Amino acid sequence: MYSIGVDIGAMSIKIGLVDEYGKILYKSSFKTNKNPKKAIDSIAYQIKDLLKDNNTSIQDIKGIGIGCPGAVNSKTGVIDFLPNLDWENIEIVKMLKEYFDTDIKISNDANVATLGEVVYGSAKNLNSAIMFTLGTGVGGGIVIDKKLFEGEQSRGAELGHTTLVLDGEQCSCGRKGCVECYASATALIKQTKNAMEQNKSSKMWDLVGGDINNVDGKTAFESAKQGDKTANEVVDKYVYYLGESILNMLNIFRPEAFIIGGGISNEGDFLINKLISHCEKQNYGYKDAPKTQILRATLGNDAGIIGASVLVR
Repeated sequence: MYSIGVDIGAMSIKIGLVDEYGKILYKSSFKTNKNPKKAIDSIAYQIKDLLKDNNTSIQDIKGIGIGCPGAVNSKTGVIDFLPNLDWENIEIVKMLKEYFDTDIKISNDANVATLGEVVYGSAKNLNSAIMFTLGTGVGGGIVIDKKLFEGEQSRGAELGHTTLVLDGEQCSCGRKGCVECYASATALIKQTKNAMEQNKSSKMWDLVGGDINNVDGKTAFESAKQGDKTANEVVDKYVYYLGESILNMLNIFRPEAFIIGGGISNEGDFLINKLISHCEKQNYGYKDAPKTQILRATLGNDAGIIGASVLVR
């Protein structure tokens, strides 16, 4: 039995036909229209084309799952607020029901990515996992007994907006000291630039061609691997922030696995091993507690499609 996963992003929308083993049989993508009605109409047309191209009807699928950034109410099927597109109170499930007589469900994009990793990805043999997606911000997802925990009106699991540093850096959410301010790719870039400004002899300058505007989430890690002292200091500080954020989650939930996703996860074992080392030094938070695996997400850019498809399975 197939299901369809829809991954809504600020720049593009991806749609895939997914089988019962989590394999994407067919997928397409198109530019996101900022007009919500037009965007949802396009989703419907793309799904119809997808079904037609694969000789499949709506009766042959379990349903349509949707992952979307921002504030999403999974019970009402409404996108309450999607800031990057200025969408508010969009009844997306109801609107798509006008096209398709099938089960349609929606959840936050970080939630569905976590669900995808637990069912088909890095934690597929486990029942519980927490996930950070490290990108422009820090997304979070919680799966317990292979079910999403979203909180009242799906407004929970905002793990990136838990406080890491009391009265710390100003966060875009309005609070101060959030995990996102210290463990996101945006924060890492800021930390890298600050360190470079303080040390003009760092190899990181060579890596970016002398232009600090070329700094990205890879800069410190690549230079650290080459033995640059300043870069290693940046990486170690970043690992400290991220590691402490993880330990907070472990002490609350004690999941079987903690998953690292998003662009920063591409650092692979170099990052994961450092995080494990940091956490293992913390006796109460890790060493003498039930073992929590720290894993890298494996579904990559397909996590949104695959995870969304799980919503209707």
